[in-house]
Amino acid sequence: MGTAGSGGVALQTLRLASSLSAFRGRAIPLSTSLFAPAAAKPTPTALIVRAFSASAVHAAPVATEDGKVSAGKPRWKAAIDFKWIRDNKDVVAANIEHRNSSADLELVLELYDKYCGLQKEVERLRAERNAVANKMKGKLEPPVRQALVEEGKSLKEKLVSLEEELIHVTDSLQIEAQCIPNITHPSVPVGGEEKSVQRKLVGCPREFGFTIKDHVQIGRDLDLFDFDAASEISGSKFYYLKNEAVLLEMALVNWALSEVSKRGFIPLITPELVRSSVVEKCGFQPRGQNTQVYSIEGSDQCLIGTAEIPVGGLHMDSIIADSSLPLKYVAFSHCFRTEAGAAGTATRGLYRVHQFSKVEMFILCRPEDSDRFHEELIRIEEELFESLGLHFKTLEMSSEDLGAPAYRKFDVEAWMPGVGRYGEISSASNCTDYQSRRLGIRYRPSSLADQESAGGKKGKTSSAAATQFVHTLNATACAVPRMILCLLENFQQEDGSVIIPEPLRPFMGGLSVISPKPR
Repeated sequence: MGTAGSGGVALQTLRLASSLSAFRGRAIPLSTSLFAPAAAKPTPTALIVRAFSASAVHAAPVATEDGKVSAGKPRWKAAIDFKWIRDNKDVVAANIEHRNSSADLELVLELYDKYCGLQKEVERLRAERNAVANKMKGKLEPPVRQALVEEGKSLKEKLVSLEEELIHVTDSLQIEAQCIPNITHPSVPVGGEEKSVQRKLVGCPREFGFTIKDHVQIGRDLDLFDFDAASEISGSKFYYLKNEAVLLEMALVNWALSEVSKRGFIPLITPELVRSSVVEKCGFQPRGQNTQVYSIEGSDQCLIGTAEIPVGGLHMDSIIADSSLPLKYVAFSHCFRTEAGAAGTATRGLYRVHQFSKVEMFILCRPEDSDRFHEELIRIEEELFESLGLHFKTLEMSSEDLGAPAYRKFDVEAWMPGVGRYGEISSASNCTDYQSRRLGIRYRPSSLADQESAGGKKGKTSSAAATQFVHTLNATACAVPRMILCLLENFQQEDGSVIIPEPLRPFMGGLSVISPKPR
């Protein structure tokens, strides 16, 4: 989910008024297939980048009054290629280990075997039941007909029992398999955060000829923040911005939107409440034990932790024309994260908060282009931060630091002199088709479209099979609180003032310096 950390925390719940129910729209119908279409045997390279899941629907089990289970309302299911997982067990197991993931591969394979066995038995019983039904169509002696009736009744009872068991096994299989993370890029260093590799270093730490302050003290002296009042009103890790800090936030947002839009990105302002299913389809677990997501009690909605989620859902269950790709968006939103358990000087002040503004970049593209666009995203981030005069380093993040959807991730860490360390201000992830398979976002290659427009005969089934899943990428253009932190600490002056970097001044009405207020 980009910057602001991803440590394990307990689920937090918001109690909102029932009037929020007005935001609940109709569920969007999805594909009815349970498994992804069979594909040709992948090459070794394709094997590495393959994702596991796609958008689909399956009836969730619902208990009836007599205690039996029947098909409930349809809810989304990931069309996971279990056969591929089984056939590439060693690759998947190594990937789970390298990411320090809690996914239980052995259980997934055990459940899949059970599923396959049940499916075959269900199909066999259905065939027998149909055969009995066909026998009863002709003229029969009463004893023969009665025997067939009893046989049909017995088969029906067995079938109902097996179908109920199949629903339970399918549900368990889905829950366990959806924990399996995306496959990892071969260049990603294996291990914890300390194994991350520096890719680029820009600038050097500024030398101060005076005793420096951290951003909390600077903000207090310049009357820019009020953490104490926010703590009383909302709780810890909330804040009020005041005076020039308000202008600075607006300037950062408008500057980031303006700069990224110049590079061909479509600006968006997104919803900040989304359905839990959309969060799940983007690869996060909104109701899991270690979630960062605020869930709305009594509803199927969550507050977003990043605009990546509503932007990812924008093209859910659609086929995009090849000529429309790539689709590039730059989205502004407020973000909400639980961040429980975070403590210490490294997280005080604005560094780790529950609510913040962020400008996020998001790209949907052809699979063969995603590596190139990943490089483009990190290049944009580096150009933005360098234009502000920040000292920072870009890191290739290690396997254990990747979120479940990410195939590869680069982080930008800026120097924060007030605490004497580098801190993350941005990240850029290539999620390949991990999210698009769950969200059901495909595209129709031009070669197929050209063939159809030229009069080529393509049936509906073959046309659908020829579509491919897009790749999705996301990157942070500006996580506002951390940018404010960096600007205040890096551009503080001995007289207590703070210099505003030139690129931001036009967005602050020409203000070039934040000066101490008269006492």
